Amino acid sequence: MEIGVDSFAAILPDPTSGKLPSATDRMADLLEEVEVADRVGLDVFGIGEHHRAEFLDSAPAIILAAAAARTSQIRLTSAVTVLSAADPVRLFQEFATLDLISRGRTELVVGRGSFGEAFPLFGLDTRAYDELFAEKLDLFLKLGETSNPVWEGQFRPALNGQGVFPRPHQSRLPLWIGVGGTPQSFARAGALGLPLMVAIIGGTFERFRPLVDLYREAGMRAGHSPEKLKVGVHAMGFVGETDAAARDAFYPGWAHLTTKVGRERGWSSPSRQQFEDMAGPQGAFLIGAPATVAEKMLRASQALGGLSRITFQMSTASLETAAMKRSIELLGTEVAPIVRAAGKF
Repeated sequence: MEIGVDSFAAILPDPTSGKLPSATDRMADLLEEVEVADRVGLDVFGIGEHHRAEFLDSAPAIILAAAAARTSQIRLTSAVTVLSAADPVRLFQEFATLDLISRGRTELVVGRGSFGEAFPLFGLDTRAYDELFAEKLDLFLKLGETSNPVWEGQFRPALNGQGVFPRPHQSRLPLWIGVGGTPQSFARAGALGLPLMVAIIGGTFERFRPLVDLYREAGMRAGHSPEKLKVGVHAMGFVGETDAAARDAFYPGWAHLTTKVGRERGWSSPSRQQFEDMAGPQGAFLIGAPATVAEKMLRASQALGGLSRITFQMSTASLETAAMKRSIELLGTEVAPIVRAAGKF
């Protein structure tokens, strides 16, 4: 199993003083976090894409390029790119360039996005939410096949053999489909034979098993081998010296963001007990001491029929840089060896 970290470059108030760090300092801290992940042998580091004041990740390719210059082994990915709101040609060029800078360590996770700000920002109609994604995914896959595509769609001018350059270092840019809980999205990824990255930000891992089975069944019906149908999970996660320390560190930032987003969507404010339940044995939060987290990762893989990758969304923790880096260090030096020693399952 590959193990990594995803960051939304969250910029959150200090839980004690209530003050926000400067955006410049937060970005510097984020790049240090990627360096630590590379040093301790984690497999992948992802940067999300949001267009909100709480996050600094509106241009993930630029952040990943800076990270590529500071690292040597870790794979660098988007997590996720809002493909529906992007120009696939420009996106391909950006990540092909990143792949050259990183000497072949680049990947993408593409999805429709869980926030809607990108659509009005770039002049797109949210009523075409799914149609935009399907068409742009089709074009992006075409760009991976040829440097001079011939393609026509509804939402973008046609391509009639124009050159799309540069080409990536890898023969093909690895592409994962990021999904939430929509059956259609799982089935589409399976039919295309593309790796699946499931965002599980609450509830239990077990409740996603029927959807993961749907993905695998769709892939098999389309003639794709089981080895090609990889499944990954993106989950809330944080590693501390003890279970209590990890939960206390993660909760303030999580509660702050969840409350703010919840108000926008008409949700009730989260409680500490709800958080504790999700961080407990049956919940989908990978938060705790190394042994606790490793055990939950193994159980998550078993519940979902085997996982190829788990990435930790830990940037909602409101912490000083040293504590964040220590969490990443524990993930690489103590959690990962336990999980990897368990072998394939």
